[in-house]
Amino acid sequence: MKKTLIASAMLLSAIAGHAQETKVGIGFSGWTGFAPLTLAKEAGIFKKNGLDVSLKKIPQKDRHLAIASGDVQCAATTVETWVVWNANGVATTQIFQLDKSYGADGMVVKPEIAKISDLKGKTVAASAPGTAPYFTLAWMLKKNGLSTKDVKVVNLEPQAAANAMIAGTAGIDAALTYEPYLGAVRAKPEAGKIIATTLDYPMIMDTFGCTPKFLADNPKAAKALADSYFEAVEMIAKDPRKSFEIMGADVKQSADQFEASQKYLRWQDRAANVKFFSGEHAQFSKEAAELLMEVGIIKQLPDMSKLADTRFIR
Repeated sequence: MKKTLIASAMLLSAIAGHAQETKVGIGFSGWTGFAPLTLAKEAGIFKKNGLDVSLKKIPQKDRHLAIASGDVQCAATTVETWVVWNANGVATTQIFQLDKSYGADGMVVKPEIAKISDLKGKTVAASAPGTAPYFTLAWMLKKNGLSTKDVKVVNLEPQAAANAMIAGTAGIDAALTYEPYLGAVRAKPEAGKIIATTLDYPMIMDTFGCTPKFLADNPKAAKALADSYFEAVEMIAKDPRKSFEIMGADVKQSADQFEASQKYLRWQDRAANVKFFSGEHAQFSKEAAELLMEVGIIKQLPDMSKLADTRFIR
């Protein structure tokens, strides 16, 4: 009888726990840096922490629209993109850092292009204004005495941009892309050369954020999202092979292919997060905002003090 009562109590507890799972829609992409979110879902980490997560692959140029419509409550994207979204009226707050690019984002050029300044008057493939590849282009051009007005930009998403270079598409002299698509270009040097990456220009870093309403209504879920991410990063360190298999499958890569792709970035654990948000985040956001104003992507600065909420990383 006692065993039956205990079993019944455990079952009721499990049912109650399941009923209390907070539903969260997350907009992201197949970018290697976001892969621990996939791992947290597929390995049951989100569920264990009381979350019912839906991961939705949405192009970066449309992710803010999904947030504004309520289709998703949270998203993963680059630090400067949150500046753009908030400046354009889509209120969002970053709650933890995902990764830093160490060569995972780059500019690919045709063999005859010797240096970035040679791109003046040339055609460059990059995602739309307000995305990380476009911002990377603007950043790299500025550091080499040019602006986006000095080149003709053709809007292609990262995978299509890489494919255009590999195919030797006429009329496209350079392209901005990232892993795992940059890896496809690395594998075919005859298609073009990688002239610069985030090793040369360390300016791509990704964070996770949600709407202020979601954070206000669901502080425990926000903490569970951060904790789940950090648990996924720990799982990668403890069981890399299994982790690479799970994360690679999501982008149609083998474990070996995914392992090669992730070598060009660093996922950020809890300690790295605390350090990042103690000063670097605000400093980079300010410099990024100035460039975004300069190239006309934003018309005014958002409230820079509301871009991040660090309660959930500790």
